[in-house]
Amino acid sequence: MTPTPAKDRQRFRNEDLVLQVTTAIDRARWDESRYEGFLDELCGSREYQKEAIRTAMRYLLGGEYKDLKQLASSNFEQNATLTSRYGTLAAFVRNLQLPDRLSASLDLATGTGKSYVLYGISAIMLAEGVVDRVLLLCPSTTIEFGLTDKFKELASDSSLRETLPPEAKVISPQIINANDTIVESAICIENYHAILEHVGSSIRTSLKGIGSRVLVLNDEAHHVANESDAQNKKWKSFLLDPEFGFRYIVGVSGTCYVGNDYFADVIFRYSLREAMEQRYVKKVDYVAEMPKTSDPDEHWQLVHSRHENCRKSLKSRKIRPLTIVVTATIASCKDVGDELKHYLIEHESLTPDQASERVLIIHSNAPDLLKLPYVDLPASKVEWIAAVSMLNEGWDVKRVFQIVPHEERAFNSKLLISQVLGRGLRIPENWNGEQPVVTVFNHVAWADRIRELVKEVLEIEKRISSEVIADSAYHFDLLNIDYTLQATSVKKPMEGEYTLFAKGFVDLATESVTEDISVEFEQAGSGERYKWKTKIKHTTYPAEEIAQTMYERLEQAQDSEHPDPKVRTTYTDKFPVKKLTQIVTKSLERIGVKEATESMRQKFLISLGTLRRKDSENVRYSPIVNRYRVISTQSRPAISASAGELRVNKTVFYTEKSKNALADDQTEFFDEIIEPGSGFKCINVTNHLDFKTPVNVAIADYENERRFIYALTDAANVDKYDAWIKSSAVRFYEIDYAWKKGEHPKRGRFSPDFFIKVGDLIVVVEVKGDEELAEPSEENTKKNEYALAHFERLNAYLEEQKSSVRYKFTFITEKSFNKFFQSLRDGNLKSFRSELDVKLSTE
Repeated sequence: MTPTPAKDRQRFRNEDLVLQVTTAIDRARWDESRYEGFLDELCGSREYQKEAIRTAMRYLLGGEYKDLKQLASSNFEQNATLTSRYGTLAAFVRNLQLPDRLSASLDLATGTGKSYVLYGISAIMLAEGVVDRVLLLCPSTTIEFGLTDKFKELASDSSLRETLPPEAKVISPQIINANDTIVESAICIENYHAILEHVGSSIRTSLKGIGSRVLVLNDEAHHVANESDAQNKKWKSFLLDPEFGFRYIVGVSGTCYVGNDYFADVIFRYSLREAMEQRYVKKVDYVAEMPKTSDPDEHWQLVHSRHENCRKSLKSRKIRPLTIVVTATIASCKDVGDELKHYLIEHESLTPDQASERVLIIHSNAPDLLKLPYVDLPASKVEWIAAVSMLNEGWDVKRVFQIVPHEERAFNSKLLISQVLGRGLRIPENWNGEQPVVTVFNHVAWADRIRELVKEVLEIEKRISSEVIADSAYHFDLLNIDYTLQATSVKKPMEGEYTLFAKGFVDLATESVTEDISVEFEQAGSGERYKWKTKIKHTTYPAEEIAQTMYERLEQAQDSEHPDPKVRTTYTDKFPVKKLTQIVTKSLERIGVKEATESMRQKFLISLGTLRRKDSENVRYSPIVNRYRVISTQSRPAISASAGELRVNKTVFYTEKSKNALADDQTEFFDEIIEPGSGFKCINVTNHLDFKTPVNVAIADYENERRFIYALTDAANVDKYDAWIKSSAVRFYEIDYAWKKGEHPKRGRFSPDFFIKVGDLIVVVEVKGDEELAEPSEENTKKNEYALAHFERLNAYLEEQKSSVRYKFTFITEKSFNKFFQSLRDGNLKSFRSELDVKLSTE
């Protein structure tokens, strides 16, 4: 792949260049649901790892593509960004690394666990019997040793092995290196130097002529793409060598760049921005403004002062901070290392030996290289590292809190920035509290250039963030529970009559006889909007009339004279009209009405439903309570939306006070968003007192959320509650739950969309589309079941604690929005039931 000249380069968002692998896969050819249990056990809650593996397997095993060229061609026809980027399909294909192979790259941000993805792909390909062997190549012995240890740990994990399908061809792969012959069922992990012809390894002799039955994985795949090094050219030549005939080739990297150009063959991307927003890695701060200094000693004072501040903040955590100084050449690396030692000797009164303990100088063949693997050990006194361009990939030290690019050349491309940042992104083990930050202490003269490059690498240009306002009057506390989910098997035999009305009532959705309706109109031409308010009244039926209809249905369905007593049914003996009338009346009283609307009448008839069902056996996960804990809305992470998202599906709500509460670098984009005719989806809450949420702006992810927030800010509703907040997708308020995907049990966490404080009642709302009313998914059914139990458990605990606070959970679709806000205005939210609540409860 030839880098694009700077003068001809256009800007493209990396995520728009990712090749889409179809999800429409013939299950007879590849059924990914068979491996859901394996992915859960391997990846835990890191959904992006699971999706990376699923995407790779759809591509390799789905049968939709014979090679990378075919995948590229199908994407080129549908993706206008690819057309703009490459011009023609032929030019696009020329930029592919291995177009005639079933080859692709996975872009996973550094520090997000690439080794788990590599192992998952290896284990599934061997288990399916598609390949007999796996060859995993990496660019350094540091990575080789780390991967070998991790793979041996995973291969010996009995819990992980047990989740593979019973018909798996390989359950426990053998983990070896190229000193051993690469036999069937083996995963060989090696430094790529072992593929060279003059090196005495087993790779060439073991794999000659059988490459079509070998999966080749390339860790840190940018080494293959950046072929300036003669050795890298030999790596790529090996992959293309017809002597082996490799077919399946997957590369993984956190820096998918050739210089500033993004790879052309990426099929999955989990970006640094996503990893930071979801708190899997540190945040990054870099210098934008500071006084100019020409004296090297003054520069070291600033860097040293920042290091010392970091030391103080980490003291209570018993973590020693590490600062990395990056240079462009070996000569400058040596000079900077010596300069740094002299500075520390003078300013910290160290001896030369003590300074050498604190400072490592790292370049090819440097004596200090031997000390590098031990830097993260508790006994290490190293606090400073001077290194050339980047440290070895696979060096997983987690206590890096400052990176100092000493020269612009060490930090002047997306590749270099990605690599340098990658050395400092990992979060220390058992870190609790605020997300840690790594500081890039660049020279202020490069600030504009670095700002643009970092923004492009992180893909944070033109974004707006919904962040909590620390001193907002609308903050409130939430109570949550930390659980352990314990699996148990439950059998449900079923004979004889179907059990009807076990609760003594039918679960009904709330629906007032008279309902306030507000309609908003927009005036053609001027665009001015106004609201028109009215009421509607529903047709109703008395309880006795509904009970009589139900009795007739039961009479038709029963079989009181069947010769088999186990099959015989006599429902009307147990449920005469009088008994049914009592059930209908009780059901109506639960939601505070005396007569039923048409939709309620239909619900009573549906409740008679299917009168026979088969035995069932289910795996259930019982939540074991570990502790109750209070969460303030002040701890909700930021939520952001990009320019592209605000043109398509997301909407930002703002007030006249929002701009002053935004970060300085977002105010310009905010002005663009709210400009009339901009094309961005935004709604101005004209009275800021109606915006009763502790954030600067609110972001709705979908149209149904937009409508819900819009109703929250309606003048008719704002006086009926105290405050509300839109939750973040992860790491705020999460509820453990379990469900089945196909035949495999899955565990997960979900974050309800909204929390609304209404006096002592906290209303928790999960918003879904109306399509769920027709056929709710198994996952949403289980979310509802576990959430209801969760909040019932909380309410019981609060009652024990003599607290007046209570929680109310509801699943809701647009169809019930008006009924929800009618109940809010009437003061009846505690008994509110949406149509989806009722449907999910039935399911």
